[in-house]
Amino acid sequence: MNKAELVEAMTKVTGLTKSDTEKSLDAFIEVVQKNVKKKDGVKLVGFGTFSVSNRKARMGRNPQTGEEIQIPARKVPVFRPGKELKESVK
Repeated sequence: MNKAELVEAMTKVTGLTKSDTEKSLDAFIEVVQKNVKKKDGVKLVGFGTFSVSNRKARMGRNPQTGEEIQIPARKVPVFRPGKELKESVK
């Protein structure tokens, strides 16, 4: 499902106009991005948690040449599904 399809599905559920639904979705994405950037994260009980995780530096291998390379440490965004979301998939 892409963004346009998500907006369409949300419009049917909420009864809002497409433009209002798209504005709401854009606002949600913006708030999540800002909070994850500040390392506050966003917790939606039952759905999941958006947060930041630290990856340690590690050694990797170039698959074409077999040469070992150093992969630096970095911060990555993470989504951890909540209990209700996990159970709905089963």
